[in-house]
Amino acid sequence: MATFRMALAALLIGAAVAPAVAEPTADLAALARSSGTPDIPGLKIVWLAPWGDARNASWRHIIVHQTEGPAGSARYGALEQAKHPTRRGVTIWVETDGTVYWAVAETAIPTHGDGANRNDNKYIDNRSTFHQVLKGNSIGVEFAGNYPDVTQGASAAQIAAWNILVRLLRARYDIPVDRIYAHNWIDYKDARYCEGCALATMARNPGF
Repeated sequence: MATFRMALAALLIGAAVAPAVAEPTADLAALARSSGTPDIPGLKIVWLAPWGDARNASWRHIIVHQTEGPAGSARYGALEQAKHPTRRGVTIWVETDGTVYWAVAETAIPTHGDGANRNDNKYIDNRSTFHQVLKGNSIGVEFAGNYPDVTQGASAAQIAAWNILVRLLRARYDIPVDRIYAHNWIDYKDARYCEGCALATMARNPGF
């Protein structure tokens, strides 16, 4: 827990110089309902799959993941995901420089999460998540780069991208802020660190 608190503090310090995550603005909300490969102000998105009609997607939750890969892992992971959309992975990959890779069609369902098997209420009340927040109803976002130190938090560029990306996803899929989850909040994971916890906490903070 001490390591997690230190990582969270570092991330929050970095967030002080990044754009704030507020409710989606009217302009961002309008862009979020578009199709194709729109330009999103403040985000560098590499579109490996274009948007279709958001109403065809099944996303009701957001799950934040982190991977131990070195810099460059997000690009590699996204390219592999694009080749095999349902492999273990996610829809969206975020590189250490803040580049966002939209890897697969939003109607594809990558394999991520482990069945929402956490029911110990260690981080959140799991009554509404236990065996409920699953790959079929949750869009996954993977932040790459915490290697070789798995306790290392997201980069400042990743945090800045997350500030915009999370509002974009919430607006596109009508996801309330309390349905943003860290992987560790809903699944038993690597005991060395709390995967996605600091980023999910940020996104839920109304003052962030």
